[in-house]
Amino acid sequence: MVYLQNILDKICGPIALAFSYQTEDVAALHLLLQCGIPNPEVFTLDTLKLFPETLAYHDELEKFFHITIKKYTPDPAEVTGLETKLEDEWGMRASLENRHLCCQVRKVNPLGKILAGKSAWVTGLRASQSVTRTDLKVLEWDEKFGLIKINPLADWSDEVLSAYIAKHGLPLNPLYSQGFKSIGCAPCTRPVNEGEDIRAGRWWWENPEHKECGLHLRKKRL
Repeated sequence: MVYLQNILDKICGPIALAFSYQTEDVAALHLLLQCGIPNPEVFTLDTLKLFPETLAYHDELEKFFHITIKKYTPDPAEVTGLETKLEDEWGMRASLENRHLCCQVRKVNPLGKILAGKSAWVTGLRASQSVTRTDLKVLEWDEKFGLIKINPLADWSDEVLSAYIAKHGLPLNPLYSQGFKSIGCAPCTRPVNEGEDIRAGRWWWENPEHKECGLHLRKKRL
């Protein structure tokens, strides 16, 4: 917490936290709220494909933390064009290009609008989550969106994360009790089997090195 506070104290301008209903995000949100920032902006991307359990969890979190988590949705015209191209809900599985397009419309484009004018954004990313995140650092420069990215949980292990959640009694997405270990859109997320990687349930028909939606492309660190 002290480390995050030190980072935030040195940033001039608006800061926002991106919330995606994962265990990591609950911990990151709790850390942020301990820093004493008045009315921190917390937002989420409602892709219009979230699980019903996730939507109910959103309301639970707002009550638990006594905050508003602002929902942003994709542009309706872009969604219509996307659905026409993909033909049905499962069309994004036909190719990596299709899946990237779906993520671009439902996640990346809305995020770009949200982050415009921000100085920094806080995430719940961890280096141990995926082969695509092994070089993750606490403080990075996000070239894609042109601002500072703060990943306070970058070096947290599964054990450290679980202990933090338990210590503070933080609520978790109910999908975790159903075998999910990483949670996203309903068509692209499934429960995982014992011994499978934490991200095995995300875009499970793709190779591990492709399992990103385009929100977190890192090239430079601070």
